[in-house]
Amino acid sequence: MSATTRLSVGDKAPAFTLPDAQDKPVSLSDYAGRKVIVYFYPAASTPGCTKQACDFRDNLAELGDAGIDVVGISPDKPAKLATFVENEGLTFPLLSDPDKTVLTEWGAFGEKKMYGKTVTGVIRSTFLVGEDGTIEVAQYNVRATGHVAKLRRDLSV
Repeated sequence: MSATTRLSVGDKAPAFTLPDAQDKPVSLSDYAGRKVIVYFYPAASTPGCTKQACDFRDNLAELGDAGIDVVGISPDKPAKLATFVENEGLTFPLLSDPDKTVLTEWGAFGEKKMYGKTVTGVIRSTFLVGEDGTIEVAQYNVRATGHVAKLRRDLSV
């Protein structure tokens, strides 16, 4: 799958196993039978990514009540993720994809516009994976601020 290939509703979610902030492996298959939001963000501890992660943290109870788990993925190494988790009190898994393999498979790494220029990097993206492992929601180029509230409205959570 090339960097420009994007996932669509109805596609099978690409499998992954990545280390979390404690360097423990977490797999998409760990969430089989449950809905899970998989979101991709550029870098831990940056303003936009912190806002987005804290929004997920602050809405985790309501999402959980609706049977939805949350997993965040970035190119950051586990040690940086551990600092981010501790500093922000994050209560959901953040996974490390430094070689960007999973980011690329999910269409969340590639060319994007930034300040009017075309650059290559992480494309802030959010997916809802259904209990059966198919994509129910695929959103690319999402905004860090207000995204979780919009997602909750869209999902009626």
